[in-house]
Amino acid sequence: MSSIKGNKLEEQDPRPLQPIPGLMEGDKLEEQDSSPPQSTPGLMKGDKREEQGLGPEPAAPQQPTAEEEALIEFHRSYRELFEFFCNNTTIHGAIRLVCSQHNRMKTAFWAVLWLCTFGMMYWQFGLLFGEYFSYPVSLNINLNSDKLVFPAVTICNLNPYRYPEIKEELEELDRITEQTLFDLYKYSSFTTLVAGSRSRRDLRGTLPHPLQRLRVPPPPHGARRARSVASSVRDNNPQVDWKDWKIGFQLCNQNKSDCFYQTYSSGVDAVREWYRFHYINILSRLPETLPSLEEDTLGNFIFACRFNQVSCNQANYSHFHHPMYGNCYTFNDKNNSNLWMSSMPGINNGLSLMLRAEQNDFIPLLSTVTGARVMVHGQDEPAFMDDGGFNLRPGVETSISMRKETLDRLGGDYGDCTKNGSDVPVENLYPSKYTQQVCIHSCFQESMIKECGCAYIFYPRPQNVEYCDYRKHSSWGYCYYKLQVDFSSDHLGCFTKCRKPCSVTSYQLSAGYSRWPSVTSQEWVFQMLSRQNNYTVNNKRNGVAKVNIFFKELNYKTNSESPSVTMVTLLSNLGSQWSLWFGSSVLSVVEMAELIFDLLVITFLMLLRRFRSRYWSPGRGGRGAQEVASTLASSPPSHFCPHPMSLSLSQPGPAPSPALTAPPPAYATLGPRPSPGGSAGASSSACPLGGP
Repeated sequence: MSSIKGNKLEEQDPRPLQPIPGLMEGDKLEEQDSSPPQSTPGLMKGDKREEQGLGPEPAAPQQPTAEEEALIEFHRSYRELFEFFCNNTTIHGAIRLVCSQHNRMKTAFWAVLWLCTFGMMYWQFGLLFGEYFSYPVSLNINLNSDKLVFPAVTICNLNPYRYPEIKEELEELDRITEQTLFDLYKYSSFTTLVAGSRSRRDLRGTLPHPLQRLRVPPPPHGARRARSVASSVRDNNPQVDWKDWKIGFQLCNQNKSDCFYQTYSSGVDAVREWYRFHYINILSRLPETLPSLEEDTLGNFIFACRFNQVSCNQANYSHFHHPMYGNCYTFNDKNNSNLWMSSMPGINNGLSLMLRAEQNDFIPLLSTVTGARVMVHGQDEPAFMDDGGFNLRPGVETSISMRKETLDRLGGDYGDCTKNGSDVPVENLYPSKYTQQVCIHSCFQESMIKECGCAYIFYPRPQNVEYCDYRKHSSWGYCYYKLQVDFSSDHLGCFTKCRKPCSVTSYQLSAGYSRWPSVTSQEWVFQMLSRQNNYTVNNKRNGVAKVNIFFKELNYKTNSESPSVTMVTLLSNLGSQWSLWFGSSVLSVVEMAELIFDLLVITFLMLLRRFRSRYWSPGRGGRGAQEVASTLASSPPSHFCPHPMSLSLSQPGPAPSPALTAPPPAYATLGPRPSPGGSAGASSSACPLGGP
């Protein structure tokens, strides 16, 4: 092509060229080429160049390549990506990793410092996330002041039945108990024992599970002290005798294959528990309503009732019977149409009761205390007199001041509580709202029915279930006392199943006591009570009691739980740590995410290229050939053609300009390689050396 170009130049300028001394052949050619070409009329610039032998007409201005037109651009190597990130990121200190690349010590220092701060920051992140997912709570205490709804007050007379009304049912049990006391302790009051009615053996044989004295073998000398301590803890009573014997009764299962003794170190506790066990069996045979209970009115137990200086009436209370605490009256319960409200604190703005505490008709072996039992609770909560009640002393005025307190717990991940008990796997046997005590008692009754086949008389029973009686269920005592041990050690799972309610209202009580009536006023007080309430004057102080229940103040405390670490707090703490260690913002986090994404893309592309070069190389099928052909067609021409400088070294003549070099032909397919003597366009591996 260079020879053709030279001929054209000679034809246009036929004058002989005069050699210039001192110039080489190459310089001579440069001088000839540097002369401006003559323009030919009627030809465009491109035609003129073609006529002059400058090669084919150059293509239009270079169009953007596919790489430049791509919407997403990926870096070609990890190094390029890292340098781009360090030069353009907003994270402090990153640019130091590349700007000081000629100083290796400084680069290493900044690299170590950057990695250390990076590790410290993510260590702090781990602590913050660990605190957030532990779901801590904060207790907020608010003090409010407003009118308060007066709570429900339940008061019982501590005598389950009047002894004359139930004497026939208890007569046999009392005679046997009297004889047992005589046999064991040589004591007899001869008040219930009928002389000569029956022999001692006949009396002892009429009731199962007789009470007897048991001799325990003495332990080794070293273990004696430990046994005595354990015994006092288990029986909740100190050792009363040094002769290694206890009082108890035997309990066996249905087929008598397993038996144990329910023993007590105190004879008083043993007699009371044994009498109570037989009393429960007798009580289960009695009708649910007795005439004496229906005829017992409020006036026989409560002499006077006043709330907020206004007398009470029958609409302000409801009555129920407790198997152990007798007749109970609940004031201001949920059945009251108009709940009492307290607008002023103080003893004159609360509930005042004057009670009868006579003991003439008490059951002597069952009721060993006198007075009354009181409990303060919510309107929709049952009165658990065993758990939350306290006794009132006769001849004493008891003043009980209250302070209301509410607690609102967070449920879900922040605490193990339930809103209404619907998610607790225990059926509520009480006609009230869910409380933890309601659930625990219902759970025990459920286990009692399942294991023993009968219901415990102190708790409500479901329909079609009988109360326990050893005449129908001979081994229920054995089952009950075994179940009590499992219940106390939570082997029944009641304390685990019964979760705390999320909202609880409680009343903090404090009591004060004073003698009532006083010595100077007791005469006229007792005279008035005897004439108006048929009170026996001979009882005097031992037969009356007085109680005042009132709000100490109308300020009530509300305790509420709130999350200690919310999402806003977490993000704020994360941002603070990020700014502390790197001095960056949210956009820097996006930059880090972009860096990670680019690293993954580069890794994927490198693996894909290696996979294609290994399994889709030429010669492995038509599909592989097409893939390689398309790859070669889209590659830059410099990958296939030698550099133009190599041509100038192999062939004399003027070197063509790179801008005027013709592009390589497009290869649609890879056919068989032609011979060197073939046509110019047939070879796919040869590069053009001259003209087209």
